[in-house]
Amino acid sequence: MPRFFVGEGQISRDRVIITGEDAFHISRSLRMAVGEHITVCDGDMNEYECELVAFPGDVEARIINKKRTASEPPFFACIWQALPKGEKLDTVIQKSVECGASEIRLFESERCIVRTNPASEDKKGQRRQKIALEAAKQSGRGIVPRVFGAVSFSEMLRSAASADIPLFCYEGEGTVPLGEVLRSSVLRLCRREGLTVSVVIGPEGGFSHTEYERAAEAGLIPVGLGKRILRTETVSTFLLGALSYEFELGGASSNE
Repeated sequence: MPRFFVGEGQISRDRVIITGEDAFHISRSLRMAVGEHITVCDGDMNEYECELVAFPGDVEARIINKKRTASEPPFFACIWQALPKGEKLDTVIQKSVECGASEIRLFESERCIVRTNPASEDKKGQRRQKIALEAAKQSGRGIVPRVFGAVSFSEMLRSAASADIPLFCYEGEGTVPLGEVLRSSVLRLCRREGLTVSVVIGPEGGFSHTEYERAAEAGLIPVGLGKRILRTETVSTFLLGALSYEFELGGASSNE
C-alpha cells in the first residue's frame, strides 16, 4: 500500500488532506482513483489506513483506522558519518534509513576530502532530507529520520559519547570486537526502553591514531568490524544490521 507522511495540520477528525508533490504522485504518477487505499503517517509513530475520496488538486482521504507503527526498532540509533566524497552520502542516508537509523549526523575529521560549504548547505540539506523521506516511505518507517549538517570532530565526540552504547568504528589495533560489545550490551540493556546507540564512522581514509585516542578518552568504544575492511558507505548498513539482529531478532538473547 503506498505510504505518505503528512504534517500535523493535514489531519482533521476523520480526514487527511495531501498536498504538493505527494498529491501529484497519487493522482498522476500512481493514477490512483477514489475508493483506493493508502497509508498515511504523521511522523509521530502513528499510521492511518485511508480511503481516497476526492480529486483533483489536493487529495482528500477518509481515515478508516489508526494504529501505532510497529516497524520502528527498539533502540534509537544515531549514525555519525564523516563527510564522504561524491554521491556516497546519498547511499549512507538511504540505506541507514532503510535499516532503522533514527537520525543521521555529519561531521568533519582529519582525513575528510570534502569540507562543509556554508553557501550550499541549505540546498544540500533539503536534498538529503528528501532522500531520507523517500527511503522512509519505501521501507515502511513510522518516522522520517532527520539529517543534520556537519559539525566538528570535537562536537561529535561530546554528543556521541552520551549514548548508552557509543561505538567508534576503527580498523586499527586496540579495538573490541563488535559482537563482544553487543553481547555484553544486550545482557545489560536489552530490556531497557529508550536505549540509545551512537555509531561513529570515518571517511574514506579512516580515522587517524590521534582521533582514535581522542575518541577513547571521550568514552567511546573503539570497535572492530571483522577481518574485512568496509567502504565508508557500507559501514552504517553493516552495523545497523548487527544491531537489528541483536536487539530485534533475538541474536544474543536467544543463545542465553
